[in-house]
Amino acid sequence: MGFQTPQHDLSKLLERIHSGEWQLPDFQRGYRWDVERVRSLILTVIRGYPLGAVMTMSTANEDVTFKPKTITGTPDTAKDVAPKELVLDGQQRLTSLYQAMHGDGVVEITDPTDDTKSTSARFFIDLSKTIDPEDIPDDAVLATPEDGVIRTNFNRDVALDLSTTDKQIAAGAFPVNLLVNDGASNWLWDYPDSAAAKTFFNSISTPAKSYKIPAISLDENTTKGAVTTVFEKVNTGGMPLDVFELLTATYAGDKGYQAETGRDFRLGQDWDATKQVIDAHPVLKGFDKAKFLQAVTLLASHEDGRPTSARRDDILRLPLNEYIEASERVRTSLAWVASFLRSVYIFTSDDLPYPTQIVPLSVINAVLGDELGTHKAAALIRRWFWSGVLGELYSSTTETRFARDVDEVVAWVRSSTGTLPITVSNASFQQSRLLSIRTRNSAAYKGVYALLMSGQSKDWILDQTFTDTMYDNHNVDIHHVFPRKWCADRAINPEVYNSILNKTPLAAKTNRSIGGLAPSKYLNTVAKGAGITDAQVDAIIAGHEINPAHLRADSFVDFIRDRADRITDRIETVMGKTVSRDIDPGFYDTILT
Repeated sequence: MGFQTPQHDLSKLLERIHSGEWQLPDFQRGYRWDVERVRSLILTVIRGYPLGAVMTMSTANEDVTFKPKTITGTPDTAKDVAPKELVLDGQQRLTSLYQAMHGDGVVEITDPTDDTKSTSARFFIDLSKTIDPEDIPDDAVLATPEDGVIRTNFNRDVALDLSTTDKQIAAGAFPVNLLVNDGASNWLWDYPDSAAAKTFFNSISTPAKSYKIPAISLDENTTKGAVTTVFEKVNTGGMPLDVFELLTATYAGDKGYQAETGRDFRLGQDWDATKQVIDAHPVLKGFDKAKFLQAVTLLASHEDGRPTSARRDDILRLPLNEYIEASERVRTSLAWVASFLRSVYIFTSDDLPYPTQIVPLSVINAVLGDELGTHKAAALIRRWFWSGVLGELYSSTTETRFARDVDEVVAWVRSSTGTLPITVSNASFQQSRLLSIRTRNSAAYKGVYALLMSGQSKDWILDQTFTDTMYDNHNVDIHHVFPRKWCADRAINPEVYNSILNKTPLAAKTNRSIGGLAPSKYLNTVAKGAGITDAQVDAIIAGHEINPAHLRADSFVDFIRDRADRITDRIETVMGKTVSRDIDPGFYDTILT
């Protein structure tokens, strides 16, 4: 990547913007500055103070083609011009300068009374305050509404009327839109104070025309990845540029697609189709644009024989034709992903242990398709999924794991040798972890929660297994088995009674019926509410990996010891390996503090 550092005369630069020679890449967002920032910008120019450098990129780069868009306020004819430079940094300054100093001088600004709305303003220079060009005060630049009239008393009284040239001259208010063009001399010729007019023309207007704006111009060898990095480094005042926006501009400028279809490719519209699938499955809510692009790039690179990758540079290099083919396959795969998650008792995005794990999961299904329909393949996918969740392996460095899992899990399912993916072979779980899992921030917490709903586990009062419909209709959540108040009243260690070992999924109504009672007491309420015998209640409770005898005896320590082993058994089953049972037997003697 090379660059030059030219300096541009303000008047010539504004003409380049007006003609369309300088435009913006399509990924640049719209913006509005408040009136004070525009006023400050104009003051910087008329005082001759330095302005920060703008950054542009040459459009001669055939490998980086962004769809251009004209700067706000330029004429329609500018849209028909192929730009020579695209502005990467300096959009706000250049747009404000162009609008204020060109054409009618109307600048779009934020509404002073509501910054979510926009309004328009014009700017003027008070000639009486520019007599000494070396000491121009802040109030030398004044702003008016678009019509040039400042009103007070709830718009009933006119405080200053600059709506016509005659009124401007009478007030000594020079319009900023004439500052750097030939209109300045004509306006000043009619100004009655010829000495002040001459001083203004020689000391402010003429220097402003040749006011130098420094620039950094990236040459035609600049890569898309470099554009993103450089943009984020210099664009400190705006929102970070994401890959989706950069690809939006890249694909919209794809000349091959334009020649074939007669239109631009709109990545945003394509994402809308994906969003419809996501919206139909609440568990996919966290699958955003970035994850979708990662999945598409993983699939395209895996299928093309390139190293499988979801790195940002590889996403930015993804050709449009490969995106179109792979995106549809990933989109189709998402419905299967939602179904898979329901099959492992994960019903909402809040309960999804690792939203990032959806990325390789969607790609694995897109690659394997019907091959995942066999009992063997389904079992292997579940084992890989639970290894990632309970091994807590998707918390960092996910891009590398994405690629490795796509390659290795696909090969594992198709292989007769049974070589384990690294995620499966490296996953481990220690029984003592069950004592430290206390909040939903933990992937393992969400994983154990899902495991406790699996199989034929039922609510204690409602005769329903845990399905997505039951989960939503009855506000299922995870609740304490031995109530917190009961535990606190008996000085039980809160780190233990707030752990996952003392929690289980229940409908909201069932949990309310339990309240803060001792288990031996609330089990009678459960039996009565369910309309079943104690033996039937015990059978249902056993499905939650609980020995009901410990509840009936209010034996918290025995309950915790036994449940740790029961949940560990279930974890061993889904991970397909032995779990280290590392809780010191003496620990249980310390629970009752």
